[in-house]
Amino acid sequence: MSYSVGQVSAFAGVTVRTLHHYDKAGLLSPSERSHAGYRLYSDADLARLQQILFYRELGFSLDEIAAIFKEPQANAVEHLRARQRQLSEEIARLQRLAEVAERAIEVQQTGVSLTPEERFEVFGEITFDLSYATEAEQKWAHSEGRREAMARAAAHTKEDWRRLMGEATAWRAELLAAFDDGEPSNGERAMDLAEEHRLHISRWFTTCPPDMHRRIADDFVADPRAFALVVPPSQQRPGLAAYMCKAVHANAARHAGGPTDSEEHR
Repeated sequence: MSYSVGQVSAFAGVTVRTLHHYDKAGLLSPSERSHAGYRLYSDADLARLQQILFYRELGFSLDEIAAIFKEPQANAVEHLRARQRQLSEEIARLQRLAEVAERAIEVQQTGVSLTPEERFEVFGEITFDLSYATEAEQKWAHSEGRREAMARAAAHTKEDWRRLMGEATAWRAELLAAFDDGEPSNGERAMDLAEEHRLHISRWFTTCPPDMHRRIADDFVADPRAFALVVPPSQQRPGLAAYMCKAVHANAARHAGGPTDSEEHR
């Protein structure tokens, strides 16, 4: 059975101009012509058109489709696998963007509207890496503590953020002083600073038991973006993240009644 170009256009949902373009490109030339010279498409032509539209939907160019048609067995699977990888990467990228947008919406909903000058006044050099925020949200998505922290952060006023960051700045100065003075990470001074940090999290965001605090501190060593939320890069020293992590672990052991590293080696 043969079909006119108008009929095929209606069947396939493509324009007559597109069909003419496919013909000119050598992708889909009608098998027949009417006595008046009009294009007529066979069932086999329709099957080929279906393949073209399938590949086009996947994002293949006309040149790529032509290459596949020349050697279908050699090229089709290879091209499809490559496209699958590209689509998977694009899906992951769009998912990350969607999550970043969601986080941005939450920030906007806090009601804390800051000018650039006010933002620097409140947060100083502390910056929030959106890629890290997205990954953290994925990692802790099912954490009740994470949900509580986001809810409480959303409720903070501008003045709350000023007080919070003021506490953090004072604490950070003490941490840097202890590190520069050569205080051991499992000594009383460092452990007390770790405890202050744990209580700061509990006071402003979510209840932070020692086990949770250890997991947070492990991220300081594993991901520089996490530690940058505590100490901006301009103030960091080599080994400072590991020092803080060890102090947190020592403080957690102190809470549990177990020996700290210093006690184990007495």
